[in-house]
Amino acid sequence: MTAIVKISNLDKYFGRLQVLKNISLEIQPREVVCLIGRSGSGKSTLLRCINFLEEPSHGTIEVDGVQVESSGKGKEHRQLIHDVRLKTGMVFQEFNLFPHLSVLDNVIEGPVTVKGMDSNQAIALAEENLDSVGLLFKKDEYPNRLSGGQKQRVAIARALTMQPRVMLFDEPTSALDPELIGEVLNVMKKVAKDGMTMLVVTHEMGFAREVADRVLVMGEGEIIEDANPQDLFNNPKDPRTKALIDRYRIGEQ
Repeated sequence: MTAIVKISNLDKYFGRLQVLKNISLEIQPREVVCLIGRSGSGKSTLLRCINFLEEPSHGTIEVDGVQVESSGKGKEHRQLIHDVRLKTGMVFQEFNLFPHLSVLDNVIEGPVTVKGMDSNQAIALAEENLDSVGLLFKKDEYPNRLSGGQKQRVAIARALTMQPRVMLFDEPTSALDPELIGEVLNVMKKVAKDGMTMLVVTHEMGFAREVADRVLVMGEGEIIEDANPQDLFNNPKDPRTKALIDRYRIGEQ
């Protein structure tokens, strides 16, 4: 099977600070990969490099056959980045909904303005995705009338309405009150069950253990472990991974 995401020899510098160090990674279609690690280990930066919200300093990113070299320049390079972004949906820590637009208008904005989709087609697709996250009945509401969990579910519906090949989640529950986290994780479980390829930066170890096909652990800008959840959580190889999991287990008690 051909990998849908390929990352080769990826480095990222902010000034003199190297935050990603020679990352190489492949993700298969329909695979759910969770990325865990201490704050500052490079998880979110790696995610943001995949769709070029951060420009890699060195290396190659390929998403669904579109390959972008970090050294590229000019119109062709910008077009390749645009093509990659069309294939990747992104859900952020904050919800980034337009406050002046209704839920439905938030969800159709991307397909209509970026992809040029017919508005009737976009509305039908948006309503289907809002229904799938349990929020079709809120389609005419504005974001200020929604809870944090509902806002994040709308953000997921918005990303899905762009019909991406890969979904990127950057700590999607970190801004939520504890009682709202479950509703967002349940939607993400459904998206995974429906066969979407997903790369998820998360601190929710229970979600990683239950849903992920693979768990990657980052430390100091490198992938220090890459294993299936059972092996990783039961028999971590790197002491940094063991310390991370031990802290999680203490938090469960």
